Amino acid sequence: MALLKQPLILLRLEAAVVLSATVWGYAHMHFSWILFAALFFVPDLSMLGYTINVGLGASLYNLVHNYVLPALVLAYGLTRGGSLPVAIAAIWIAHIAFDRLLGYGLKYPTHFKDTHMQRVA
Repeated sequence: MALLKQPLILLRLEAAVVLSATVWGYAHMHFSWILFAALFFVPDLSMLGYTINVGLGASLYNLVHNYVLPALVLAYGLTRGGSLPVAIAAIWIAHIAFDRLLGYGLKYPTHFKDTHMQRVA
């Protein structure tokens, strides 16, 4: 029960489960690992917004690093029968879960290191 009083550990455990399930599903669907490697860090391009200002950086990062957009892409791929959108959504979800597992959360507009999970060292 002590674990249930540790939100940061729970969030990381949750991320590990999401990452594992997503990678398993990706492999099960026999999608390209070259595509996975090529696209895995693409969501981090959203950090370029920080070169303009911290508010824009946080907004772009948060837009790309939450599960809403990849879930919509996944739904589109599943309903339209397209495997590429499903693969892209899986890679995107895996990236978000990987970031959460490492402790990188959604950003506050105060500083890049201020996240919903912790202040990143």
